[in-house]
Amino acid sequence: MDGGKGPGIVELAELGDRICILGPSNSGKSTLATAIGRKRRVPVVHLDQLYHLPDTDWTPRPTEEFVALHDEAIKGERWVMDGNYSICMPQRLERATGLILLDVSTLLSLWRYVRRTLFQSDRQGGLSGGRDSIKWEMVRHISVTTPGNRRRYAAMFQDLDLPRIHLTSAEAVRRCYAAWRLER
Repeated sequence: MDGGKGPGIVELAELGDRICILGPSNSGKSTLATAIGRKRRVPVVHLDQLYHLPDTDWTPRPTEEFVALHDEAIKGERWVMDGNYSICMPQRLERATGLILLDVSTLLSLWRYVRRTLFQSDRQGGLSGGRDSIKWEMVRHISVTTPGNRRRYAAMFQDLDLPRIHLTSAEAVRRCYAAWRLER
């Protein structure tokens, strides 16, 4: 179902007890995951927190350590998990009961990145004790890499046999929050 253009929005309960949220960096995945977790009373897993070491400026963990943490997290019977991390996506989608794909504009993602980095030291999905700074690599990732990822995720989304919703704009995300009675 396309939440950006379609006539209705999938009911939150239809997504089941293990929900994956995918989308570009700074598209609102962590905020949505937290809101869903609070509403459904399910554990929230922010993959950025598993992938990066706490108390750093987004320093990655060793790959094996991240994969082990990820694979342990998906064993749970109930969760909402935000983040992409292709290296672990097959096993995550195998366990998932529902999928939300956020697809906000690149300009909005860049704006959110700058805003959160400069003004939101304590944000959903942030690193415990972490420091943050604007990084050229991240700006490049959002503006250059993300368009290819969008195409890849949209194709994957079409091929999955899961209850799912594709939110193609910030307005579609707002409508979804309202329909599901979620609080930010």
